[in-house]
Amino acid sequence: MSESNALSVVVLAGGISHERDVSLRSGRRVADALTAAGHRVVLRDPDASLLPFLASERPDVVFPALHGSSGEDGSLLELLAALQIPTVGSTAEGARCAWSKPVASSLVAAAGLEAPESIVLSHESFRELGAASVLTVVRERLEGDVVVKPASGGSAQGVSIVESPDGLARAMVEAFTYADVAVVERRVFGTEIAVTVVDTGDGPRALPAVEIEPMAGVYSFQARYNAGETTFYAPSRLDDSVIAAASNAAVLAHRTLGLRDLSRIDFIVDREGRPWFLEANVIPGLTETSLVPLAIEASGATASALYSELVRSARARAA
Repeated sequence: MSESNALSVVVLAGGISHERDVSLRSGRRVADALTAAGHRVVLRDPDASLLPFLASERPDVVFPALHGSSGEDGSLLELLAALQIPTVGSTAEGARCAWSKPVASSLVAAAGLEAPESIVLSHESFRELGAASVLTVVRERLEGDVVVKPASGGSAQGVSIVESPDGLARAMVEAFTYADVAVVERRVFGTEIAVTVVDTGDGPRALPAVEIEPMAGVYSFQARYNAGETTFYAPSRLDDSVIAAASNAAVLAHRTLGLRDLSRIDFIVDREGRPWFLEANVIPGLTETSLVPLAIEASGATASALYSELVRSARARAA
């Protein structure tokens, strides 16, 4: 790449969320990929000096690799828009829709996708109404195995699979450690897959689905980021018709939530081949063990080429 074609890019990584360490790993990978593509890259942590730095330096593009509330709740994206700095990724509005798992599930269900039945509980209501009474209602409504998770956040932090009624109270406490609102949803049994959606200016398209097979049976935080604890199949081994349905569902979810540039949509495919929406990730993990890089490789592209296309598309959008 000639010097005249290179862009100045600030990659944001770190932050103060529970996912700081993962974000730092993602940011370094993005920075290395963009540097390899010939761009001038600065890697920055979002601290009190960030906004004055951006206002003064006016980089060509900002590429957020901030997981958790630091980057995905829409706050920082709103400020970047106010500074009129081109940014890779979704708008603040789209990020807010995806950040709240109950909101995202409601929106995609209204658009025609399958989403597990769930009950959403605030920590405040849990205390006011009495834990025992609340859990009784939940168990009666959602019989069998359930999944309990924070209403926001990622990397499976605070997520529990409850196979016995006795485990529900502990799972609620764990979820409330990470968010003030928890979701209890009926467990869907099947194969977990992740579909990366990218849009470099010609409309969103799905990359090959990545199938996830954790050794311990659960795709936990450790299974996500410790090498060797999960087997990934990219592309997935599922039937072509099932993958096509999941890919179409991922693009529909991306559009429905108002996402942009890059997202990862997670599903459970049940025994009948139906994809069930789990969540949408506005700034998905981009580490060496993350799913998006696997999907990029399976598509025949490289991270350097795709991230370069994304920064160029963001720059062109702001022109």
